[in-house]
Amino acid sequence: MAKRRIEKIAVIGSGIMGSGIACHFANIGVEVLLLDIVPRELNDKEKAKGLSLEDKVVRNRLVNDALTAAIKSKPAPLYHKDFAKRISTGNLEDDIAKVKNVDWIIEVVVERLDIKQQVFENLEKHRTPGTLITSNTSGIPIKFMNDGRSEDFRQHFCGTHFFNPPRYLKLFEIIPGPDTKQEVLDFLNGYGEQFLGKTSVIAKDTPAFIGNRIGIFGIQSLFHQVSEMGLTIEEVDKLTGPVIGRPKSATFRTVDVVGLDTLVHVANGIYDNCPDDEEHELFRLPAFIDTMMENKWLGSKTGQGFYKKIKKEDGSSEILSLDLDSLEYRAKKRASFPTLEMTKSIDKVIDRFKVLVGGKDKAGEFYRKNFGAMFAYVSKRIPEITDELYKIDDAMKAGFGWENGPFEIWDAVGLSEGIELIKAIGKEPAAWIKEMQDAGIESFYTVEDGATYFYDIPKKAHEKVPGQDAFIILDNIRKSKEVFKNSGCVVEDLGDGILNVEFQSKMNSIGGDVLAGVNKAIDIAEKDFDGLVVGNQGANFSVGANIGMIFMMAVEQEYDELNMAVKYFQDTCMRLRYSSIPVVVAPHGMTLGGGCEMTLHADRVVAAAETYIGLVEFGVGVIPGGGGSKEMTMRASDTFAKNDVELNRLQEYFLTIGMAKVATSAHEAYDTGILQKGKDIVVVNKDRQIATAKAVARMMADQGYTKPLQRKDVRVLGKQALGMFLVGTDSMEAGHFISEHDKKIANKLAYVMAGGDLSEPSYVSEQYLLDLEREAFMSLCTERKTLERLEHMIKKGKPLRN
Repeated sequence: MAKRRIEKIAVIGSGIMGSGIACHFANIGVEVLLLDIVPRELNDKEKAKGLSLEDKVVRNRLVNDALTAAIKSKPAPLYHKDFAKRISTGNLEDDIAKVKNVDWIIEVVVERLDIKQQVFENLEKHRTPGTLITSNTSGIPIKFMNDGRSEDFRQHFCGTHFFNPPRYLKLFEIIPGPDTKQEVLDFLNGYGEQFLGKTSVIAKDTPAFIGNRIGIFGIQSLFHQVSEMGLTIEEVDKLTGPVIGRPKSATFRTVDVVGLDTLVHVANGIYDNCPDDEEHELFRLPAFIDTMMENKWLGSKTGQGFYKKIKKEDGSSEILSLDLDSLEYRAKKRASFPTLEMTKSIDKVIDRFKVLVGGKDKAGEFYRKNFGAMFAYVSKRIPEITDELYKIDDAMKAGFGWENGPFEIWDAVGLSEGIELIKAIGKEPAAWIKEMQDAGIESFYTVEDGATYFYDIPKKAHEKVPGQDAFIILDNIRKSKEVFKNSGCVVEDLGDGILNVEFQSKMNSIGGDVLAGVNKAIDIAEKDFDGLVVGNQGANFSVGANIGMIFMMAVEQEYDELNMAVKYFQDTCMRLRYSSIPVVVAPHGMTLGGGCEMTLHADRVVAAAETYIGLVEFGVGVIPGGGGSKEMTMRASDTFAKNDVELNRLQEYFLTIGMAKVATSAHEAYDTGILQKGKDIVVVNKDRQIATAKAVARMMADQGYTKPLQRKDVRVLGKQALGMFLVGTDSMEAGHFISEHDKKIANKLAYVMAGGDLSEPSYVSEQYLLDLEREAFMSLCTERKTLERLEHMIKKGKPLRN
């Protein structure tokens, strides 16, 4: 059988989801045909231009307007604006025949079965046999959609449920129809994970599938708990946000963002189509939701929902909260609970749950009821919605942004304790839970040899979670593969001669212990291994150097110590570049300041697509001092070409630092010069990042890695460049675009990147530039304005980010 490849797809329907899906396929390099219906009447602009319904610009208006709106939306659906060129548009009358040339057709029209069936009937007239065809539905049964279709259509048809926004939410549910070939399901499962960067979950054809069935239960359960426990929406959002590993938007703010009407649509679908669900009545909407729907208080899309933003008389804005008893908006109330205070010193979310359910206040009562209800519900959804419990956890983590799934939380609380929570609210767990307990099995998950095993209910034993071979999960190998550890980081053996150094500091900030750990990792790797990866699986790679430490040294005027600390950072970055083994850095999430500087000094970078990277030191009144200013000067020098205007190239790199530019994806980082095309690579699935970085380090070692020589050929432009920069900063200050202090920082950076005030363009060494950089950094640390900025950030609770 020929290997299936996806080179071109067609997306039918250009609404928010359709355009979002089209953009994400464009992100990964696939050619996309986006089609929508033809307008039935002209709009005012078209009438004014004298156009008719037969003009192509009119016939494609709906699809083009929708795609344009999507591309302009925030957060951006594209990794890079240029990727929009991979999408072509058309309409379902003039262009439907083009679907014969695509490898996969994705239908994303309105959630009405009759309309979907009409679309499929039309598509089948033009579809090439063997082409994949899927429906992006959030709940319509797949078995109803392909009625009347050919055998080939039915065999290659299934549901594929992307979550919105498709670029950012990782869940990709695959729902087989009655006749879907197994090879189609296997292909989509693998393609979603490897190419789209998703967590692929094959679900059963049940109402709302897995993610929404459990997620909507959780939200509906909270809606009812608010009234029962007399909680405010602020209190619920405090209890259900980051403290339990959920997004900052928690519950009510999330509903506002998604849209109350969307939630109500799915909840009503479950209520209407799951009459045998033991929690059937829970899906009946409470009275306050009915009122909000009548009033069109749907959330962000209508300007008000559970929260409402208003302008005050003084021009400032204020966010009001909805009182669910009076259904009137009021000033936000601060929410605090003693139980939450007890978790502040517990960094790992998974370790907080035992404390939370043991709380003696209203928060403790809330968690006991909430988790008891959730544990009971998920236990009884097996085998209805899935046969494997890990799929429920995967769906909630990937689709709703939970750090831990329900069964992982239950493990953290304890199996017996979880059963007690269920019984305390008058419910019972599924029978298989009792069987599991009676057999002496006390956890849903175990880890063996770096792999995760889940409790397989029919087999009554733990089985390996499939699909892990492409992943390295640091949590699973840390204890057994630890080579070195200090308070800042852990060094682990990834196998095959490659080490990994993993930051473990707060927010992965870079201080003395992290630098010591990186140096120790290089020592060990040079002696006994073949390569090193600098990577972690925290929320962010690193928010930068510990500026709290810098501030204290500067305030105490411990300038010798500060100079040594800065030099230690520079020397560590240079060791990454000039060690005798290949070093691969694997940035993801926020990679700022010092985290970016480490990335700049890697032999190769394996970046997650969702990497937000930049040199942001200007924001705190300094320049990059860990080799970042030197490196950008050197990269500018390497781009100078014969007959090129060298000043212009240098200025581009200068502005990257001076404007504290942060790339909003790894692909944008190529534009800023922080990532290098042809050398650094981007992976879409962050779960594969460490394994890919290890493979790159192994390949470099196998190809015969040789320690590079330190550069002494960096071309700097001296007074020629310095003069240009100084004139520029003078004009910016005169035009009130920057402050006097900003000008001072920019002039210091200009001095470094010009190579000082040399009389003519010259070639200098990296060390020469590092010394200039450190001197400039130190002088800025003596400035009162810089200290004020540092202090301000520390008071705002951001002492770790430069």
